[in-house]
Amino acid sequence: MAHDLEIADNGQVAFALRGAPAWHNLADHVFGEDEHVTTDMMLTAAHLSGWNVRLVDAQGYLPDDWRFNADSYFVIRTNPFDGGTDVLSVVGGRYKVLQNEELFTFGDEILHGGASWETAGSIKNGRVVFGSLVVPREFTLDPSGANDTTRTYLLVNTSHDGSVAVQASITPVRVVCQNTLNMALRGVKQSFKIRHTSTVGGKVQAARETLALTYSYMDEFEKEARALFEQSITDKQFNDLIIGLYPKPEKDAKGAVTKWENKINLVNDLYFNSPTNENVKGTAWGAFNALTERLDYYRTARAGKSDNMFAAASGFDPLINAEKGKILTAVKTLVGV
Repeated sequence: MAHDLEIADNGQVAFALRGAPAWHNLADHVFGEDEHVTTDMMLTAAHLSGWNVRLVDAQGYLPDDWRFNADSYFVIRTNPFDGGTDVLSVVGGRYKVLQNEELFTFGDEILHGGASWETAGSIKNGRVVFGSLVVPREFTLDPSGANDTTRTYLLVNTSHDGSVAVQASITPVRVVCQNTLNMALRGVKQSFKIRHTSTVGGKVQAARETLALTYSYMDEFEKEARALFEQSITDKQFNDLIIGLYPKPEKDAKGAVTKWENKINLVNDLYFNSPTNENVKGTAWGAFNALTERLDYYRTARAGKSDNMFAAASGFDPLINAEKGKILTAVKTLVGV
């Protein structure tokens, strides 16, 4: 029985980006803001090249008297740091592997190669991979005043353990703080998914057609942002908003009250004192951004793992996106938008 498989538990997180947003200190490599970054350059810098993700029949690696009741395979890769072999997951016979290079080619082809890579990385010990390209679609709120700009990105991500489909999404990012602003907007699509039981080949045109419709997502997003920016709020309204979202604990179990006070103080500081909110505080848009900026960059990583912070800041953490939706609903309810 072979024993050359090693469960990936080394905690390695690979990450590269262009420019220097708030989380640049976590990156392995930072490209210059104006540097043209090719797909190969980004894959190499983020340690995503040459993984050779593949399936191995799991039965061959079990004791002789063990057996699976169904076809089961290890998803393995070649570790880019030490050349060893990592087990990423156990999957069924219908699972189709996808190389990182294929995911990034998928992103390139959706945009006809007309966009630049901005970020790329892997988290959860290589089980989740992502990259984003900047799309030539941005808007600025109040150009002569607040001058608050939001850019559009195409995010592609997938998993090598079956937990996440191959996905392409339109993601707005507020430039001043690199805060991802995914909103669940009614009537417009934001993403396109391919299950790991299908192949990416032949899906590019379908993804283009779907994402062409999602540019209407940015039109709708801009309407939402402008409506929030045009609504003034008082300090009392902001206080009522954050207390409504995060009520004070009734019991001080395990320092719950102190943690709550720290959270409230941080949100207040981001709203009233942060340079990223200086030009938009006093508006519902400023309130929304202070609350979501805390989620992206200032919350405590779940289970103490920084890869959760990568997922949040990159815009594809479903729990964080759901909480941002909750925040958006509360802010809109506050001002009647």
